[in-house]
Amino acid sequence: MSTTGTAPAAAQGASSGPTPPTPPRTLATRRRRPALIGLSVALIAAGGLAGAFTVLNSGERTPVLMVAKAVPYGTVVTEGDLTVVSVGLDPALKPVKAADRDEIVGKRAATDLMAGSLVTGGSVTDKPLLTENQQLVGLRLKPGQLPSSPLSPGRSVLVVSTPDAAANADPDGKKEDEIPKTLPAQVIRVGEPDTNGNLTVDVAVAATDGAVLAARAASGDIAVVVQPKKASD
Repeated sequence: MSTTGTAPAAAQGASSGPTPPTPPRTLATRRRRPALIGLSVALIAAGGLAGAFTVLNSGERTPVLMVAKAVPYGTVVTEGDLTVVSVGLDPALKPVKAADRDEIVGKRAATDLMAGSLVTGGSVTDKPLLTENQQLVGLRLKPGQLPSSPLSPGRSVLVVSTPDAAANADPDGKKEDEIPKTLPAQVIRVGEPDTNGNLTVDVAVAATDGAVLAARAASGDIAVVVQPKKASD
């Protein structure tokens, strides 16, 4: 009796027992969310980079003038000295636009213009090399009468008189200790040396000193001393 009475109860208990819990769907969703966020961030970043690249490549570029070859100070700028390049203008830069080429050609270089540099309004000048109170004198100089370092137009120099030893002596044959005479000048143009290394240098001096310097230069008893370069040179 007890055997037949308990069997249905055991079966009923087995069928009515607790059901295993179903994993919540929200857990799987939460596990996928960080991956989706990371993917979204990556896509946004990629889109931003692509946008920046597009802007940089499609940005407005302006044709401006660039120095094609070196132009020394005081030299007249020609068409061949300039070329046109397209650049993205920075507010701090003020290069001359290619359309304004005629405002540059025919004027003199206000400083040494280096090849590859952009042309600005201050690169050239229409002022004459000589003022009303100056004269131009040519100096024929031998090696040893000027420094071996190249002279450049616009540089300030001193032209020093170097008289003969016999001329700088008293009647007894003793040399007089005399400070040499000097004249300030500014280099305007430097010629090409000849086969002997002699060099012609054009200098500007005060109008009152032009004749004096020309007389000294004719004797050949001169030397050129380069002055320290000023901030404005």
